[in-house]
Amino acid sequence: MEDLIFGRRYKVTEKIGSGGMADVFKAVDEVLGRTVAVKVLHARYASDPNFVARFRQEAQAAANLSHPNIVNMYDWGRDGDTYYIVMEYVKGTDLKSLVSRQGPLDPHKVAEYGAQVCGALTVAHGYDIIHRDIKPHNIVLTPDGTIKVMDFGIARAGNTTMTQTGSVLGTAQYISPEQAQGKPLTPASDLYSLGVTLYELATGTLPFDGDTPVATALKQVNDEPVPPRQVRAAVPPALEAVILRSLRKNPADRYASASEMRDDLRRVAGGQSAVGGIYGGAAAADQTSVLPPVENSASSRPTGSPRMQPVPERRMSPWAWVALVAVLIAAGLGVAFALGAFDGGGVVVPTLSGLTEEQAAAELETAGLTLGVVGTENSDTVAIGMIISQDPPAGEQVEPGTAVNIVVSLGVAEVAVPDLTEMSEQTAIDMLKASDDLEYDRTRDENNAEIEKGLVIRTEPAAGATVPKGTSVVLYVSAGVEQVEVPDVTGKTVANATAELEGIGLNVKTTESFSDTVAKGSVISQSPDANVVLKAGSTVTLEVSKGPEVIIVPDVRTMNEADAKKALTDAGLTPKVVYVSSPDDGIVINQFPIPGSSASRGDQVEIEVGKLPDGDGGEEDPETP
Repeated sequence: MEDLIFGRRYKVTEKIGSGGMADVFKAVDEVLGRTVAVKVLHARYASDPNFVARFRQEAQAAANLSHPNIVNMYDWGRDGDTYYIVMEYVKGTDLKSLVSRQGPLDPHKVAEYGAQVCGALTVAHGYDIIHRDIKPHNIVLTPDGTIKVMDFGIARAGNTTMTQTGSVLGTAQYISPEQAQGKPLTPASDLYSLGVTLYELATGTLPFDGDTPVATALKQVNDEPVPPRQVRAAVPPALEAVILRSLRKNPADRYASASEMRDDLRRVAGGQSAVGGIYGGAAAADQTSVLPPVENSASSRPTGSPRMQPVPERRMSPWAWVALVAVLIAAGLGVAFALGAFDGGGVVVPTLSGLTEEQAAAELETAGLTLGVVGTENSDTVAIGMIISQDPPAGEQVEPGTAVNIVVSLGVAEVAVPDLTEMSEQTAIDMLKASDDLEYDRTRDENNAEIEKGLVIRTEPAAGATVPKGTSVVLYVSAGVEQVEVPDVTGKTVANATAELEGIGLNVKTTESFSDTVAKGSVISQSPDANVVLKAGSTVTLEVSKGPEVIIVPDVRTMNEADAKKALTDAGLTPKVVYVSSPDDGIVINQFPIPGSSASRGDQVEIEVGKLPDGDGGEEDPETP
């Protein structure tokens, strides 16, 4: 995927969608540095001459569309055997996914989204462009609530003189009756498809659906939709009126224009009636009504319901009290016996192990004893600050006021790690093994240009560190200067090549050059060459591809022939002149590729130059290179 580039300019980063007509990729325009979406048409369309001819004309027309609710088309072209469209990359969720995930949408939101789609259609219809495939899949809701309509780039221009042979049929669940019958399409066809879309958004279901696309198309032609409010009562009558008018079988019975439908949808979104809707005003059932309050009182209890009666308090038997007193007395005698109350005045020494000195003092005072001598010693098992032992021992009976001596833990004994650097490996091992304080763990070899091979570079823990007695020490011993063999990194991306070279201890330096054969960002050549042995830390120079030199096709439309040819030649391109009959004698009427497209130095740009009817008409300029 990382090597997929269209037009030597649009580098694919990931695949983001697929449909019946095309695959869609997210890509980066390496000339302008912006993220774009590239729609790549399936091979069966690219091999159809009629489709290719229509695609070229319609893409040119759609490139003129500019509106906040239309996904902009930036470029189109051919790469090998396939055709692609480059368009604005839009972040958001298509309405089909939204309604599939959430179910029916809020009716006022449905009206708001529909009004925005009508805004896009108003502009397109003004250019005589009919979308032909309006459906929730092609309508994207951005995070800020803006609607974006996609795929005008493959819509059929209404003023084209080409036949419908080879044209792409829209999605059966959303096509108009005239589209299902193969009749000429008008702007009203898009409004019908929008009506189906609004029906689905408002109710969560489609008005017409069958087992096969043909069966569904027949329903579009012959069946009447179930009114939306019979499917979902929450749909306002005003919105239902707009939807049902747009779904009329006869195009003449629908809205006269997208702008008229937009005005009605705006009224519905604002809670008003749809002026152009079938039903006119809102029904009484849609009006706000006041309901009586629900009271939480005795008067609201149904007649005949039983009253709640208090449960009588139950008294404890006198014998239960006698038994309880006997248990308490027995428990008190047991405690007194345990504390030596019946032993002639002696005190039992409490257990102090595991307590802190302060806790022990409090415990002894409670028992009628005192804290004696406090000693300290290291311990591998008792945490620092806790009592290791006591004298007299716990459980012994002593006279009241007796002093109890304790020993408090200092924790594990600590020692300093000796400095073993630049000793021979064996000498350092012998020193550690002879020590009663530290242990030898193991030896690890490390390349080092400063310490002689076989001598200790460092230790872990480091020399001078204070560590618990018995800690194991690791020796790092010099293996001398590292020698590395340079790998072959040509053809790899500069990031991967750099990581590989730096990973074996080499430094990297880069230069850049244009290349028609090596992808941008990949290594063209390296110095030194592969398999050369170097010292670690040596530098390898990489020549990195800047990709093919890309030229942006200038806009020469409305120029005279001479100026247009000069502008193209100055840009490094080859002009090809085709004369067409036109009153604009000597003026460039059109050009292919379109302005802003990417090209290579020397590529040919065809310009159509107007010529009066009595001229040569359609012959190429013999002087054109």
